[in-house]
Amino acid sequence: MISLQGISKIFGAITALDNISFEINKGEIFGLIGPDGSGKSTLLRILATLLRPSAGHAKIGKYDVEVDYKAIRKIIGYMPGQFSLYPDLSVEENLNFFAHIFGTRLEENYFLLRDIFTYLEPFRKRRASHLSGGMKQKLALSCALIHRPTILLLDEPTTGIDPVSRAEFLMLLKNLKKHEITILISTPYMDEASACDRIALFKNGKLLGVDTPGGFREAYKRTLYSIRGIRPARLLPELRTLPSHCWVYASGNEVKVSTPNPNEIYILREMLDRSTIKQNYQIHVIEPDIEDCFIARMKDTYGE
Repeated sequence: MISLQGISKIFGAITALDNISFEINKGEIFGLIGPDGSGKSTLLRILATLLRPSAGHAKIGKYDVEVDYKAIRKIIGYMPGQFSLYPDLSVEENLNFFAHIFGTRLEENYFLLRDIFTYLEPFRKRRASHLSGGMKQKLALSCALIHRPTILLLDEPTTGIDPVSRAEFLMLLKNLKKHEITILISTPYMDEASACDRIALFKNGKLLGVDTPGGFREAYKRTLYSIRGIRPARLLPELRTLPSHCWVYASGNEVKVSTPNPNEIYILREMLDRSTIKQNYQIHVIEPDIEDCFIARMKDTYGE
């Protein structure tokens, strides 16, 4: 459904995308995952025909993004990173306006919006500017779906909204799969990878890999330890004296140590026993999550 071949985008001295190639299948939820500035939004804008690539080719279905941009705009729904609807119009007025722009009616494709509209119905007369962040995103998603697109391009749709609204939004996307809509979503949140069929990891405009979330975890060939206790981050200076092949980093309420040598748990325990910070810390072997896989790919690529 989407094919990228050697896509690069250069802004002056900045290479926003560097030779990106992969394909997305029909009906997939495909995630672009990486920190801010990694090139995710630039790639979505190219696919939305808002930017031209500096090099390479991209196709949506049979259409080339540079040559067939008018045809592409009829079959995609694009939700930019910033809320871009009309703030002085009500929920209902925004929906009717975008339906009119695409030559359709709200009732015609209501089956696509039914699940989303259960959230919006109580606020249908409220101005868009007076909606909560989560409701604004649900309204924006509805407007992107109003013309029944075959592809949805969603640029960080869950950024800045509360955890409950994030979970609701991702569930709505999963429900859209039954309509065979291909969804390309960008996010800086590593935990949202589980909502995707496949993901692409990005850093500094480079592609670190494409796989299923489970595939990334299976490819992680190191042993990963979790150290928990009272303020484990205080241990970081001491733990970073471990050999350079040990990766040490804080993650939430724990410190993680990744090593190619599974026997180094004994070294870790001895180090904690000798530590000047006298606390009861627990060490456990854990399975990697997508953040751990991202760090591993980043270090393999950049040596950071």
